[in-house]
Amino acid sequence: MRAYYSLFKMRLYKGLQYKAAALAGIFTQFFWGFMQIMIFEAFYKSTSTVQPISLHELIQVIWLQQSFLVFIMLWFRDSELFNLITSGNIAYELCRPTDLYNFWYAKLIAQRLSGALLRCFPILLIAILLPYPYKLNAPPSFIAFILFFVTLVLGLILIVAISMLIYISVFYTLSPTGSLLVFGVFGEFFSGLIIPIPLMPEALKKAMYFLPFRYTSDLPFRIYAGNIGVKEGSLSILVQILWIVLLVIIGKLSMKKALKHVVVQGG
Repeated sequence: MRAYYSLFKMRLYKGLQYKAAALAGIFTQFFWGFMQIMIFEAFYKSTSTVQPISLHELIQVIWLQQSFLVFIMLWFRDSELFNLITSGNIAYELCRPTDLYNFWYAKLIAQRLSGALLRCFPILLIAILLPYPYKLNAPPSFIAFILFFVTLVLGLILIVAISMLIYISVFYTLSPTGSLLVFGVFGEFFSGLIIPIPLMPEALKKAMYFLPFRYTSDLPFRIYAGNIGVKEGSLSILVQILWIVLLVIIGKLSMKKALKHVVVQGG
C-alpha cells in the first residue's frame, strides 16, 4: 500500500507542475462553456414547453463539467502507459513487486486529480462572479453539497475503473486509437456531456440510467444544481459503489488474463 501511495503522491506533484498547459485548458474550457450556454439558451427561448431541467440548473451543470473536465473525460489518457504496452517496455513494469492493476490505478487517479486541481478553482471562481443567470450558485443545501462531493469522488474512482479497461484492451489490439475512439465517444454521449440526460427521450434515458457512465458526471453535477434530490442522490451512491466493485473485478481479471499472453521480444 505504501508503494501505491508514494506513486500517487509523486504523480500528483508532477502533474501540478504543468501550469502552462492548465492555463491553456482554462481558456479553452471557458470558451466551450459559454458556447454551450448560448446554444441551450437559444433552445430554451425557442420553446414554451417546460423542460425537466431548468436553464439555470443546466448552466450550473455546464460550469461544473468544464471545471472538472479532467475528472470525467474518457479520452483523457496517459500516453506513457500506451507506449509501455505497444513498445514491449511493459517488461519493466512486470518486474516491480507490486500489483500492476493497482499501480496503474493509483497513477491514473493522481494524474486526473492534479489536472483538475490546476483548472477547477479559476473556472469556479470566475463562474461565481458572473451575472445572473450565467453565474454558478451555491448548492441548494449543505447536505446536497456533501452528496455532490461524495458522488464526485466516487465518480473519479469509477471513471478510472472504466479507463483501465481501455489500457487493458490495448494488450489485444496493440493500438490505442480504436479503443480511445470507441470508449471516448460512447462514454461522452452516455454521460450526458453532449446532450443533457434530462432532455433525452425516455427510452434512451432508461438505458443511460442502466449504464455506469452517467454516474461519473451527470449524477454529482445535477445534485449540485438541485435537479436531483437528496433521496435519489443517496441511493445513487450505492449504485456507484456497485459499479466500481464490478468494474474493478472485471479489470483485474482481464489484466491477469492479458498478462498471461504477453510476449516481450528483445536481445
